[in-house]
Amino acid sequence: MNENKNVVLALVLMLVVWMGFSVLFPPQETSQPEQQTTPIQEAVSKDPVEKVSPVAEAAPVKRESAMSLATASDEAVPQAPVALNAPAREITVETAKYRATLSSSGARLTAFELKDYRSTADPQSALVQLINSESLRYATLRTVGTEGFSLPSDSPYEIDFQNDFIELEEGKTQELRFRSVTASGLEVVKTFIFKDGHYSIDLSTSIRNLGPGPLTGGLDLALVKYWDDDEERDAYSFAGPATLADDKVDEVKVKKLKDEAPVYGKEAVWTSIQSKYFIDVIAPLGDSFEQIRLSRDNDRIQNTIKSTLLTLQPGAAKQLDYFLFFGPKDIEILKAEGHKLDKTIDFGFFEILSKPLLYVLIFFYGFLKNYGLAIILLTIIIKILFWPLTHKSYASMKAMQKLQPEMQKVRERFKSDKERLNKELMGLYKKHRVNPMGGCLPMLVQIPVFFALYKVLLGSIALRHAPFAMWLTDLSAKDPYYITPVLMGISMFVQQKLTPTTADPMQAKIMTFLPVVFTFMFLNFPSGLVIYWLVNNLLTIVQQYYIHRKA
Repeated sequence: MNENKNVVLALVLMLVVWMGFSVLFPPQETSQPEQQTTPIQEAVSKDPVEKVSPVAEAAPVKRESAMSLATASDEAVPQAPVALNAPAREITVETAKYRATLSSSGARLTAFELKDYRSTADPQSALVQLINSESLRYATLRTVGTEGFSLPSDSPYEIDFQNDFIELEEGKTQELRFRSVTASGLEVVKTFIFKDGHYSIDLSTSIRNLGPGPLTGGLDLALVKYWDDDEERDAYSFAGPATLADDKVDEVKVKKLKDEAPVYGKEAVWTSIQSKYFIDVIAPLGDSFEQIRLSRDNDRIQNTIKSTLLTLQPGAAKQLDYFLFFGPKDIEILKAEGHKLDKTIDFGFFEILSKPLLYVLIFFYGFLKNYGLAIILLTIIIKILFWPLTHKSYASMKAMQKLQPEMQKVRERFKSDKERLNKELMGLYKKHRVNPMGGCLPMLVQIPVFFALYKVLLGSIALRHAPFAMWLTDLSAKDPYYITPVLMGISMFVQQKLTPTTADPMQAKIMTFLPVVFTFMFLNFPSGLVIYWLVNNLLTIVQQYYIHRKA
């Protein structure tokens, strides 16, 4: 029978291998040609556009059907040719949460700035730019008409708003319409509804056949993102396109898009482009899509939502509805928005434990107003909950240590008879009421909790730029002076010295190197995670000291 210490050693080494693998083989990111569109043709036909007052609140958009069909007229709608060749306009919409800029060229989103998040921990640093398209090539919400619809991505649109700036009042909404007409007589109206206090936007794309004959084609809406393979990204977190399909989030490494273009069917709920802390999302509503296709075109990636093949008779119309989200991966915000957006935060196998721990951490911050203190309090509570198990574990290990001389005698006596040796050892354990697995099983119970908390502290936006005290001004970043990792290594060494051991000399030497290995591994870990480990070690030292005094 393997000794208790061998099992514990195996568990520790497994942990080292797991964490080492995360360091050595982090998620990597790195093209599939975009569907080319025909050059823009001279646009014709224009219906009067209803103007919206700059201060008027938009009327709610009816959502009876994500793809609504208007009754076709017996006669074609008469066309009044109008040249839509005016210079491109930009219009900015500002809410309490963000500042968004849209261009009349393609009715695309060219900039999206978050007002509550800055690029660094410096309060004077620039605001986070989720979208910052110096070129329209990287503008998002790109709309293209395929086949008979023939709508290029840079089609000119009229905007139903006279001013170039909209500021939403608290709690208000604003509707903004973009209208274009193709040479074949397809009218396209993209309607955005902005809501103060939300990162979400409602988008509907209405198409109508103003021509004399039927039109058949499809409509594509795409998330677009500039991508630089050389850009520095967090080694422990995913960045790139991810899609929720069949209730599972499929994360695709960007480098894979060079060789393949993943496609999802109607089982998909939303598609996104993610970074560690922020996310761009499109959720097609109802029957507004046939498939979602991921692709890469050199320095940009695209998540394209493709409609079914549509046929519009003269005068007929259809409407495609979408839910948009551009904002932080904050679990409370995402859950409130619905559409299963909270699944964009992937805790992996230990999600069932990670989410409750995250909610508890947020709750503690609510009255402590310091995430460093919240981590310490959470660590103390976890230690208290597991105190009986760890106490039993260390007590069992201490008893095994006292039993070592007798066990060694049995080994020497029956070293040539393995069956008899195991029988005698079992009798020895029974006589002294010692469970050789008693020191291991309680520790096994704690491993899922550790990994769950590890995932929470490693990627939670709550810790982003959250200060603790003194030199620790960002719990999501490494300790700039490496003080806490060194203290963690020292505490681990002290803990090791107080831990009862039954290992042979070779195993003991291996164990002495673990504090050094862990110290180097933790040098670049988020300081919030290091604080958790350090406090846990200190509490374990106190517990071990108590057991030694009692023994």
